Amino acid sequence: MEVFSLQSLLLLFSVSLCLYLYALFPSKKKTTNDKGFKNYPIVGALPEFIRNRHRFLDWTTETLSHCPSNTAVFRRPGKVHGIITASPLNVEYFLKTNFENYPKGDRFIGLLEDFLGRGIFNSDGELWRVQRKTASYEFKTKSLRNFVMDNVEVEISTRLVPILAKASKTKQVLDLQDILERFAFDNICKVAFNVDPACLGGDGTSGGEFMRAFEDAATLSSGRFMYVLPLFWKINKFFNIGTEKKLKRSIQIVHKFADEIIQCRMEQKTEKKDEDLLSRFIGKDKNSTEFLRDIVTSFILAGRDTTSSALSWFFWLLSSNPDVERNILKELETIRSRNGKKMGDTYSFEELRDMHYLHAAISETLRLYPPVPVDTKACKSDDVLPDGTFVGKEWFVTYNAYAMGRMESIWGKNCRDFMPERWLENGICRQESTFKFPVFHAGPRICLGKDMAYIQMKSIAASVIERFEIDVQNKEMCPEHLLSLTLRMKGGLQVEVKER
Repeated sequence: MEVFSLQSLLLLFSVSLCLYLYALFPSKKKTTNDKGFKNYPIVGALPEFIRNRHRFLDWTTETLSHCPSNTAVFRRPGKVHGIITASPLNVEYFLKTNFENYPKGDRFIGLLEDFLGRGIFNSDGELWRVQRKTASYEFKTKSLRNFVMDNVEVEISTRLVPILAKASKTKQVLDLQDILERFAFDNICKVAFNVDPACLGGDGTSGGEFMRAFEDAATLSSGRFMYVLPLFWKINKFFNIGTEKKLKRSIQIVHKFADEIIQCRMEQKTEKKDEDLLSRFIGKDKNSTEFLRDIVTSFILAGRDTTSSALSWFFWLLSSNPDVERNILKELETIRSRNGKKMGDTYSFEELRDMHYLHAAISETLRLYPPVPVDTKACKSDDVLPDGTFVGKEWFVTYNAYAMGRMESIWGKNCRDFMPERWLENGICRQESTFKFPVFHAGPRICLGKDMAYIQMKSIAASVIERFEIDVQNKEMCPEHLLSLTLRMKGGLQVEVKER
């Protein structure tokens, strides 16, 4: 009872102070966003943060769009001080030009360490470089392309298509986001760890439990960034109460599943020690079980949550843009006719590369709904960004990819429209600057799995679209974002499936 009383008093005091100051210094709607986030004495942007944290992405997008350089300083109690930007020049500067001055930093790593440990996405310096180097060997091999293609084809033909075909006959409403997450989970486990959890199709019991725990762990870990004061989540963790208690349970399930994968791979006596990503790390004698667990967790996050998020938003956008769907079907028909393929035949790697319009449609989805909507670094020493914004030592620096996709200064007046054509030049899908389109990050930490992600997404999209009509329920309403490490849909994506 004393714990809850202490927390309640702290929360009551903070909220009361915020509300008092908010009333004392009311915001003027016409000028609130002219120079960035509205700041108040002592508490900084906390009152505005409390009002808008449930819609953080849209709030920050609105604010940055009114700033001359699409960059704003953000400050609230608890030593939370930094800048949020949607400027490609600034993004290039701290992700590439002055990369060494902008590591992940202790604050970011500390908030996610219980979940991600010191895996590749939550580490700096030599520890990050070693993981990056080891993983890069695997992603550069020609065998990876074949392995990915084989696994994706098998997962589509033996699991995904039968599930959708059955639903079309029974008129069952499916959660497409959940199905895509299960697909991606099976695929990344097979590609990176040579383990098939059979989460999509089969019984997938252990995989299903892991997925639920993984989702909770990711959501609750990201929720730490949204606390009124950082002290509150630390109190919850210390006394093992509230969301921290649930987070601890979820992480235990995640760790147990990862440990089982590691144990399974270590016990297998194979001649090819480097046949998958995990084997490469196991082959290094100095790597502890805890470190290998961090590797497993990080790559599941990268391989499962990102592609499934992108495809969920892709099918939702497609449901309200039938002209785009018709153009994709026309492209698929052209490729089939040119190569003498029948409806339902799997596509080769080269044929997938020829799907320029589909590639453009997926890229346009990623622009509007990036799987990782924001990313944060820390400033090691005082600096000045290209637009003149001062960044102090130990400040955070966040680029908002979600906001960048909605900036007129970057994409023009029609920046909020879904237009795959903006990516095409003479029918060929062009590459954009990674600093203008940082969906796969940029600079030295650019995503190693970018090409693999496009292969998987295009394979799934082509196979589903040519066989089925996906009728999204409540397509007129934009799904609500779930505040997590990736841009998931709250409540999933409910669809009915009809065979063409």
